[in-house]
Amino acid sequence: MAQDIRELFKEDKTQERMPENHQERFLSKLEETLPVKKKTKFFWFQMAASVVVLIGLSFGTFNYFQPEQPINNVIANKVMETKTLGDVSPGLKKVEDYYLASINLELSKVKYTDENKDVFDGYIEQLNILNKEYKNLSVELTENGPSELTVNALIDNLKYRLNLLYRLREQLNELNASDAKDKEASQSI
Repeated sequence: MAQDIRELFKEDKTQERMPENHQERFLSKLEETLPVKKKTKFFWFQMAASVVVLIGLSFGTFNYFQPEQPINNVIANKVMETKTLGDVSPGLKKVEDYYLASINLELSKVKYTDENKDVFDGYIEQLNILNKEYKNLSVELTENGPSELTVNALIDNLKYRLNLLYRLREQLNELNASDAKDKEASQSI
């Protein structure tokens, strides 16, 4: 007794008609509820920018968390750790430690301001030159072994750096004193 459903609908006289514009109203309501997101032309730019940011962050994280390497020099594709005065003898280590501690102490005492910027930068440039020379002498000490000339040159380099900082401190004191006199003179007028 299976009947064809199509036949039943044809015979049904109470068949109701859908109101006009029913399908259009249904589609507009559906669009309001579930809008179709269109990909804009900026989608690829956003993806490329995201990839660039991700690569940059990865590179920065890799460099940040990489352990610090000792002072090394590359010679003929071989990595060589440089020696210091402390590696030569315990007495020279004490001398080196004394000078390095004194240098760091003097640097910590210097107050960097806009007024002394030019003077300070000039002295720091000289300190950088002496520091590079110290590294070169350390490489020489490593390659050729300890010699009296190399050891004396390393100690002299440390002395020059310390004396340079003493002169910087004196010059800054003079500069501050002259600034104080200028302020005092301008206030008395």
